[in-house]
Amino acid sequence: MSDTTCIEFSDVSFAYPPDGSKDENGTVIIPPPVFDHFTGSIPAGFTSLIGPNGSGKSTFMMLASGRIAPDAGKILLFGQDIAALDEQKKNLLASVIYQNMEFESDDKVSSLLAYVYSNGALKGNANAINKGASLLDEVIEVFELEKLLDHGLRQLSKGEIQRVLLAFSMLYGSASIFMDEPLFAMEWEQKKNALAYIRDYAKKTKTAVFISMHELDLTREYAENVLLFYPNRDMDYGTPQEVMTDAALEKAYGVPVAMLKKSEDMTRETLNQISEVIPNLRC
Repeated sequence: MSDTTCIEFSDVSFAYPPDGSKDENGTVIIPPPVFDHFTGSIPAGFTSLIGPNGSGKSTFMMLASGRIAPDAGKILLFGQDIAALDEQKKNLLASVIYQNMEFESDDKVSSLLAYVYSNGALKGNANAINKGASLLDEVIEVFELEKLLDHGLRQLSKGEIQRVLLAFSMLYGSASIFMDEPLFAMEWEQKKNALAYIRDYAKKTKTAVFISMHELDLTREYAENVLLFYPNRDMDYGTPQEVMTDAALEKAYGVPVAMLKKSEDMTRETLNQISEVIPNLRC
């Protein structure tokens, strides 16, 4: 599956419309293009998207999944013009999850999991990829959802919601899954367990998975391939060993690699300190 072309951008241009902001002279600010006549292709597999904020990672995934359409050019996902598909076909070809998704439903998590499982591509009938008989039972265990099954989504913390969303994406069974910072509110061990499972899921079900995340250590450990975004919209693609060199990371992020590592360690240390001071903190 990893040798199969998944995403094809052909002469794609895209810019967000003006939001009404004005410069000091009162002139409306026109956002620069995120992509300008961009052409490139990415194979299937388990790919991590990394790079500084504002470098185009989220826009790339929204375009590739058909959630937004290019201003010019064409984007193919598994050979299909994703932006031209109706909603049902689009969802079967690509699922999308991202941080801070909002829900109006008060249905219990158990009911929502069963609904997604039954109404997606898998039709409620898929074997567990590692152990047990049912994929549903397996994802409930892997993403630690047992104690959440009788709760409504709006009763959950952000980290709990993200774990439910990860389960949704596995149970729906789309040909590809795009995840934009899906682990942001989860504990460190939960992130590692989730990534290990997602990697296995992608390989064993031949599902293309594209995930953006800030933790470079996790990308090195779990990603099959990496798509590194630079501030000037250039990109590098390859294995973590090929792409994540000190020189490339310093060029992309604009700071020494030692500072990137320190930033990650400080983030985890700060979260651990907060959880110690406030033991009942839900994160």
